[in-house]
Amino acid sequence: MFQKIPWCAFVVAALTLSAPAAGQSATPAGNPAAGAQKNQMCQGCHGIVGWRTAYPEVYKVPKIGGQYAAYLIKALQEYKSGERSHPSMRAIAASLSDQDMADLAAYYSGSPAPVASK
Repeated sequence: MFQKIPWCAFVVAALTLSAPAAGQSATPAGNPAAGAQKNQMCQGCHGIVGWRTAYPEVYKVPKIGGQYAAYLIKALQEYKSGERSHPSMRAIAASLSDQDMADLAAYYSGSPAPVASK
């Protein structure tokens, strides 16, 4: 009734299911030193403690120093795709490659969140 299946068939199946689908690429490894060289467009808002912006509405800019790299990459991908709608962030993310996103995420995930000075 049941056929005996060789153990190697399970290994091949497991490897096939865990590999990225054709056409999908894994997120590249981020380089924090490269991210430090690419963060000029980020520090104008995210590098100022307590910064608020008035476009498109008044809100506090989130701190990204110390944030998880995977979260930062996902957020940038969502801005680039239009899933997140902030116009400035969408324009910035549209100019970033996957490697740029990984580098920036590596840099900011290793940076402490800024602390307001007294």
